[in-house]
Amino acid sequence: MRKLLSIIACLLTLSTYAQDFTTRFEKSNGKETATYQEVISYYRQLTRRYPQIKMTETGATDAGFPLHLVVYSPDKDFNFSSLRKKNKRIILINNGIHPGEPDGIDASMMLLRDIAQGKASLPDNIILAVIPVYNIGGALNRSSNYRVDQNGPDAFGSRGNAQNLDLNRDFIKTDSRNARSFQQIYHLTDPDVFIDNHVSNGADYQHIITLLSTQYSKLGGPMGDFLHNTFEPGLYSLMKAKGYDLVPYVNHFDETPDSGWVEFSDLPRYSSGYTTLFHTFGFVPETHMLKPYPQRVKATYALMESFIRFTSEHSETIRQLREQTKQASLTQQRFPLSWETDMSQYSLITFKGFASGHKPSDVSGLPRLYYDRSRPYEKQVKFFNYAAPDKYADKPSAYIIPQGWWAVIDQLKNNQVKMQRLPKDTTIYVETYHIVDYQTSPRPFEKHYLHTHIKVTTTKDSIRFRQGDYYIPMNQTANRYLMETLEPVAGDSFFAWNFFDAILGQKEGYSAYVFEDTGAAFLKEHPEIATQLQQKKSADSSFANNAAAQLNFVYKHSPYAEPGYMRYPVFRIMK
Repeated sequence: MRKLLSIIACLLTLSTYAQDFTTRFEKSNGKETATYQEVISYYRQLTRRYPQIKMTETGATDAGFPLHLVVYSPDKDFNFSSLRKKNKRIILINNGIHPGEPDGIDASMMLLRDIAQGKASLPDNIILAVIPVYNIGGALNRSSNYRVDQNGPDAFGSRGNAQNLDLNRDFIKTDSRNARSFQQIYHLTDPDVFIDNHVSNGADYQHIITLLSTQYSKLGGPMGDFLHNTFEPGLYSLMKAKGYDLVPYVNHFDETPDSGWVEFSDLPRYSSGYTTLFHTFGFVPETHMLKPYPQRVKATYALMESFIRFTSEHSETIRQLREQTKQASLTQQRFPLSWETDMSQYSLITFKGFASGHKPSDVSGLPRLYYDRSRPYEKQVKFFNYAAPDKYADKPSAYIIPQGWWAVIDQLKNNQVKMQRLPKDTTIYVETYHIVDYQTSPRPFEKHYLHTHIKVTTTKDSIRFRQGDYYIPMNQTANRYLMETLEPVAGDSFFAWNFFDAILGQKEGYSAYVFEDTGAAFLKEHPEIATQLQQKKSADSSFANNAAAQLNFVYKHSPYAEPGYMRYPVFRIMK
């Protein structure tokens, strides 16, 4: 009997515990954030209690733990193909890409719980998909000493992941297993709206939260117009009603934001830049590091509520715009590859800042910047948010990539690019790029030495391809992703990220004393090359006095030259 009572007491205790959905953040009065293990345990507890919530393992991470996806579906349907057929709008929320910025982690836990318990609402036409903690390796590397300038919580994770990568630079190159798993989650959910919760660094000001939207000109067309004229103003209005003065992410170029700032350029390496390639409205909320942690979490919660409400109320418009844009991309013939901010145009925004000044540093004795919170101000500042394309590329009818470049092919497959393998050895007339110039950073950036200022020349030739090489038709919704990754001059192309560096090293060569005779015979047989050589000697005195350079000129213009050297191995089939 005593044993039975003990078991009953234990079960009652477990039952009581199972109903306790108070988060660590709440139990600590906003001083602490949940650990990775606590987050996953919390969501498991929610899924056991509420059948409209489901958590699944959706891929590997560098830390050895699986990446999780938590889905809140009011009608308990968790099949995304089915949900799209039911005309649901899908919001994908990413948390903890920088675990030292945990606001979204805690806010999402409370939001899903509150929706389940009826304390917050989720319209029937909205599906929430939440990545609880994206950078698991960084979350496990917990300390009170990271982000020294940040006002709470007491301890949190580090920015670098298990490879010490900044995952918010990894969405194209995918050096991490996290990013490869994210791509799979993204294409599984095909979100209408993407939210990547962050905390900002930088200037001091009154605003608790700012918002980085993908650049509307870059998003382009009707989607860009809707983002700029309706979506952003709608969010600002909803947040104003909740007591928050939202402003664009403070990306100031002077010492302080007083004179305004330039809209952040979210290249595809960043989360919102990546989602733009697939026609999703992408946003990066940034709470302010110096605001108390409870304020920041509350603001993040409020903004997610605002996203839900706006997306629900404009559900049909968002659906039509995305579908229209996807269809247009199938036949679009010319794609922009990079954008430049037009510094002659700007918008005016109301900015609430603090007066600043300089005083002697207690460290160096030299003048240092400080902000005076006793002197708040409100004024109109310039926001440079007009961007124009400065590079374009015409779309080919298809690309061909030889199978040896499997690292790039694997990237394309992970992004669900449609392709087919050549059934037999085939000679195809193609347009070919040759790399003629580029600059490479002297120091590594996220494991890579990035190429910039890339220049190419174009030739047309008949190339023999092998059975099994990849033919990629350009009549698919991934067209924009393909153009911005396969066109070498694009800022975040696979060439820029060093995927094709092997072509930059010459593998074949010659012994000069032997090729002297071969080269001379070649010039006699090809007088047009001899003429070109003479013209270059006449125009360039340095070249005229350099025997080795002249011999190399002949070699490069001869059939003995290595055809793959500096030839970009992604070939374009033109109409």
